[in-house]
Amino acid sequence: MDTFALIVEIAAALLTLGGVAYGLIALVAARGFGSEGRAPEQNKDSGSSGETRAASPDAPGISVLKPLKGVDARLYAGLVSHCRQEYAGEMELVFGVSSLEDEAVAQIARLRVEFPQVSIRVVECPLRLGTNGKVSNLAQMLPHAKFEHVVVNDADIAVSPKYLQRVMECFATGDIAGPEKQVLRSAQDDKSKKISVGLVTTPYLGVAQGGLWSRMEALGIATDFMAGVLTARKLEGGIKFGLGSTLATTKTALAAIGGFEALVDQLADDYEMGVRMARAGLGVELAHEVVATTVPVYSLRGFCEHQLRWARSTRDSRRAGYAGLGVTYVLPWAMLTVLASGGALWSISLLSMALLVRVAVALNVGVGVLRDGQVLRDLWLLPLRDCFAMFFWVWSYASDVVVWRGERFRLRNGVLERV
Repeated sequence: MDTFALIVEIAAALLTLGGVAYGLIALVAARGFGSEGRAPEQNKDSGSSGETRAASPDAPGISVLKPLKGVDARLYAGLVSHCRQEYAGEMELVFGVSSLEDEAVAQIARLRVEFPQVSIRVVECPLRLGTNGKVSNLAQMLPHAKFEHVVVNDADIAVSPKYLQRVMECFATGDIAGPEKQVLRSAQDDKSKKISVGLVTTPYLGVAQGGLWSRMEALGIATDFMAGVLTARKLEGGIKFGLGSTLATTKTALAAIGGFEALVDQLADDYEMGVRMARAGLGVELAHEVVATTVPVYSLRGFCEHQLRWARSTRDSRRAGYAGLGVTYVLPWAMLTVLASGGALWSISLLSMALLVRVAVALNVGVGVLRDGQVLRDLWLLPLRDCFAMFFWVWSYASDVVVWRGERFRLRNGVLERV
């Protein structure tokens, strides 16, 4: 065996062992998250026919802000799920569109007819305040929000009837960062005091709309991305970033980080909001409530563009953590070990161990935490999906260009610049 082949064999074997160790940590993290509270049964289509509860004076009012652009197949079902909330307090839905000619406006009108008991408003957001159009709209929508507490999530998110209730319960774990509370605390504060909760976010799963690429992306969300989120939460002693599935906060907390205006050029605005909340001394909580997002049908090119945008966004957001992400691709490293060793028995045993750990993580996170039945259907795709993920991880370092909604941008330390 020549020296180069030996080096590859040893390096691949060590990286495989590192991936196995990561998988074991992910299993502990998933077990810990699940034991902290019952993982709620999530309803992908939110088919509950329940009516909105009568408002209670003890429950804070909530403004749900949803920027919209265009219409897709599952948009209306997601909007309906927000109207069927079993929340004791007042709530309103505030939709933001860049133009009242947007196709989504007709869907909002339909929603008003079907749910006359829900406060629904549309805000036209004609200004483009930065390269991130969604956050630009949010900055223009916020002044129209009636309540101190605001919840932001992506347009296609579908939620269970208990969604708002469970999200708001997280604010009870610490002091609420509202107008009557001190948002920023000095380092000399009594450590026994609870940290103000500035942001609540939620785990999510992806509902594949069909085709190999859609199914692989949904599988990656359930078995890799969310496993990484739970592992980071475990290792860092809590979550320190946000997820676009849910960003529940207060106007006061937003003001403490410069408002939405401070994020209008950020690609990973959800992640960055959580980071800035944590830096401001505010707590970030991960709710025990799973929501669903839509994973559209992709062409191979569309799939690659989307995966690279995610990868380069994560690379710029968590540089050290992203570099270490390469260790987590346990199956590709194990397969490379088998090839480099010429199919030695020990390498096949290592591959078997890696496969066992990888499947265990997929089942514990994807099925156990997220209740995603798609994972069982697509489990056989794990090796292929992980090989693609490793390829995108390497490719993400080759350029700073991302494609978003058909536009090309250059990414500079998380900030979008038009190419």
